[in-house]
Formats: sequence, C-alpha cells, structure tokens
Amino acid sequence: MNAIEFILAGMLAAATPFLLAALGELVAERAGVLNLGVEGLMALGAALAFIVVYHGGGHLLAFVVGGLGAALLALIFAFVTLGLQANQVAAGLAIGIFGQGLSALFGKTYESLTVKGLPKLAMPGLADLPVVGGLFVQDIVVWLSLLATLLIWAGFAFSKAGLVLRAVGENPKAAHSIGYPVMLIRLAAVLFGGVMAGFAGAYASTVYTPLWADGMIAGRGWIAIALVVFGTWLTGRIFLGACLFGAVSLAGLAAQAGGVELPSQLLASLPYLVTILVLGIISSNRRLLKLNGVASLGEPYKP
Repeated sequence: MNAIEFILAGMLAAATPFLLAALGELVAERAGVLNLGVEGLMALGAALAFIVVYHGGGHLLAFVVGGLGAALLALIFAFVTLGLQANQVAAGLAIGIFGQGLSALFGKTYESLTVKGLPKLAMPGLADLPVVGGLFVQDIVVWLSLLATLLIWAGFAFSKAGLVLRAVGENPKAAHSIGYPVMLIRLAAVLFGGVMAGFAGAYASTVYTPLWADGMIAGRGWIAIALVVFGTWLTGRIFLGACLFGAVSLAGLAAQAGGVELPSQLLASLPYLVTILVLGIISSNRRLLKLNGVASLGEPYKP
C-alpha cells in the first residue's frame, strides 16, 4: 500500500470523530447557541464508552452511555446559558474544562488499557477497485456517520423542522412571535450537539484507537468547532472539511513511514496548522461569513 492508498483507506475513519462532533455543533449553532465545550463533551463520552466496552458491555451500549453522558453535561451548559442567561463563551469553556476533568477522573484506573474495536464492512464490488478501494472498506460507525450527514443536510434543506431551527437562530424574537418555543428548540439543539459529541468521543476511544489515555481527544473538539466555521455552516462543506483534516492527520503518519526527516511533533501538529491557515483565509472573506452565518449566534434570548 502506497501513501495515497494509505491516506484514502483511513481518511473517512480519521474524519469520523471530527464529523460527528461538527454535525452536532452545527445544529446547535444553527439554533443560535455557541457551545465551546465540545472538547470536554467528547472527552467524557470517550471515557464512559471505553469503560463500558472494557467491562463487556458492547459497542452499542458504549455509544448510548457515551452519548447520554455528554448530553447530561450539555444539559448543564443549557441550564446556565439558556436558563440563567450566562455568557455562552465563558460557560462553554468552563464545561469543556469540567468534561476533561471528569474524563481524567473516570479513566484514571484504565490508563493504557485496550479494547477490541469494530470489524470493517466492505462494499461489494467497490472495495476491489484499485487505489480508491480502501474508501469502501469501513466500520459501521463510518457508514452511519455518512448517513447522518445526508439526513442533517436534507433536514436543513427540505424539512419544516430544519426551517424552524434556522429561523430560531436567525431571529428568535420573530420565531417566538409566531408561536414557536424558542427556548425548547434551542435546548433540543444543544442536547443533540451533546449526544453527537459523545458519539464522536466514543468512536475515538473504542473504535478508531481502541485504548484509553488521558487527553486522547487531543484537540479534536476544537477542530470540530473550527470545522463549522470552515464549512460556513453548510453540511456538505463541513463533511469535506472533516475529510481534509482526516487526510492531513494521516499524511503525517505516511510521511514518517516514507522516511521524511522531520520531527514527529511537527508532523503531528499538521491538522492544527491547517486549521489556523484555513480559518485565517475564511475569516478574511467577510461576505461569505455574513452570507451563511447565524445572525443571533452566541446572543442570549429571553422571551
């Protein structure tokens, strides 16, 4: 397997933690709520899911527990920001730190332990194609994440629920004036974002790298938040961005395997350098941000 085949084969799996967390954050931000605690939500979901799998609970139960654990933490964030009208940036940062602390506490006795991952499922015919065949050999979570991407895109584009969610994010006062429960919709969006972040963490610790190590999320939550801006709040662009960051994270490994004489720390930092570069380019295009941005993002609303 050459470098290109290696990157293509692993790109979707590497992108899945980014994609799941970014999709959840997209829904929350489309409703007007900025949650910067994604890193902590992912870390807590990762720890809880690993513990469940390690004790024989199975991956399905692990994802349920990881998602619910992160949703409970997101509920605290929602109570503080929606109920008490606290600053969303400060509350998100606090929740992120709290989630990372909880993950370190729960995972302390499981440090460096491993679990069994999930088998790969090949798409008949396509998996045998030269060079790109590896793209079609993925675990079930990757396939489900692709389905979730399509469903969220279709929901925003064609459903009444998606239109209402976007209206709440754009102008909550107008949405409230025509009878929509703005606070309940925002609460549901925040909880959905928490569940998806928990799923992302669960995938990272029980499937993609099935072991537990403190700090294993390693900034993926921050990249997921950046992906929403990178994709200018559009589902398709977020998916492409997740694939890009997944490919970049594997490019460092491919370069090391190919004998590139660069410090491993520099190669490992490639996804974060790309994040900074891309965000700088996108932020300079104010017209694009204004066209697709959410008008009331981060602003508290009291009926």
